[in-house]
Amino acid sequence: MIGFAIGRILLVEGALLLLPLAVGLGYGESPVPFLIPMALLVVVGGLLSFRKPEHSALYARDGLAVVALAWILMSIFGGLPFYISGDIPRFVDCIFETVSGFTTTGATILTEVESLTRGGLFWRSFTHWVGGMGVLVFVMAILPMGGDGHGMHMLRAEMPGPAPGKLVSRMSDTAKILYGIYLVMTVIEILLLLAGGMPLFDSCIHAFGSAGTGGFSCRNLSVGAYNNPYFDIVIGIFMLLFGVNFNLYYFLLVRRFRDVFRSEELWAYVIIAAVAVGAITVDIVDLYGSVSTSLRHAFFQVSSIMTTTGYATVDFNTWPSFSRAILVALMFIGGCAGSTAGGLKVARVVILEKASVGEMRRMLHPNAVPTIRFEGKPLSERSIRGVYLFLAVYMAIFVISCLLVSLEQMDLVTIFTAVATCINNVGPGLEIVGPMGNFSAFSPFSKLLLSFDMLVGRLEIFPMLLLFAPSIWKRRLAPHRPAGDL
Repeated sequence: MIGFAIGRILLVEGALLLLPLAVGLGYGESPVPFLIPMALLVVVGGLLSFRKPEHSALYARDGLAVVALAWILMSIFGGLPFYISGDIPRFVDCIFETVSGFTTTGATILTEVESLTRGGLFWRSFTHWVGGMGVLVFVMAILPMGGDGHGMHMLRAEMPGPAPGKLVSRMSDTAKILYGIYLVMTVIEILLLLAGGMPLFDSCIHAFGSAGTGGFSCRNLSVGAYNNPYFDIVIGIFMLLFGVNFNLYYFLLVRRFRDVFRSEELWAYVIIAAVAVGAITVDIVDLYGSVSTSLRHAFFQVSSIMTTTGYATVDFNTWPSFSRAILVALMFIGGCAGSTAGGLKVARVVILEKASVGEMRRMLHPNAVPTIRFEGKPLSERSIRGVYLFLAVYMAIFVISCLLVSLEQMDLVTIFTAVATCINNVGPGLEIVGPMGNFSAFSPFSKLLLSFDMLVGRLEIFPMLLLFAPSIWKRRLAPHRPAGDL
């Protein structure tokens, strides 16, 4: 059943390549870089999903395995168009770029993007859009795989945040609602960018990047190449909107306004962003000599970094240390749970703050039993332990990755922010990997390690780590057969 599910996912990826193929043909480019991967995906996906297994149950560990393996395989196959076309000569770099695309990180090894084929540029950014809401969520929206419980296990493994759930009774209907909202918001952003005079191709690229909070651009200077306040405001607002929990948009549609305005995570998200914008504006006003210009750049970069998109209008690597420190802090906080943003998620930050205050109260009043509430509901000890466990494993992976990448003998700021920006799915860091830099200077080993960190960050750590657990590969005995029959 794991092979069947992965086979269907690969078939969907083959179908997705039709879009960049059509774009490339429209610009007079060769179809071969897309036809070969499409053929391979159809063959491999068809062989795996040719026949649905008689026993189609997917348990929790199976869902984790499907998600982790599917993202790895999609990244490998997704890198083939870049390699075949010659856009990216090294296959390790192709994998890095595609992982960065699907995980909506936006980190790049490319020193110059405007010379890429148009089909390659489109596919590079389209991976953001597909990966933003989730590859498997997209597959479930168009190609249900069977029982509803199967989808729930995969949703829990793929959706960002501590507690994903259904919006309606059927998981496939939930996936359709999420992607319907996602598509409509993306189209609205494209239309607004077109209205401001941005070309259609560029509008699609930047809408895909801000919708998936990815950050790949078709310009070497990112959004700053246009030097257009209207584009900065539109893209900045939409980046913030895509960093909001999509459940809240559904609540707006069904007129559950009270649930939206009572969302603790939403209010924390807005307050953190507003405070960061205000602090950076004051800090950089001497740099730009104008409050309005400083406010515009501060708003855009806070929106970009907090939602882990990674677009840039200026080289914030030249900003004062205080402003850069705020941006690094926002890399770790990230956006809301259930959004397309990366990072720890605002929900976890709020829960950690409440749990810490509760523990301090318990120290002062040992006999008290404080109840920690989030979004109006009491949190169980298991939920709180889950947040602590996530943070502990996250920090362990972060420290180990920093130690291994430090073998590159680069400066500490570059190493620290390179790992931080990859594991939090942000894109640009500071110094060598700043908004005007890239990851091309890293060795193949570090690129693969950082690619692993991007997958770990996007899939909320555990699906990737469990691939290394021997128990996940042990065959589960079918409940209706004696063990000796297997």
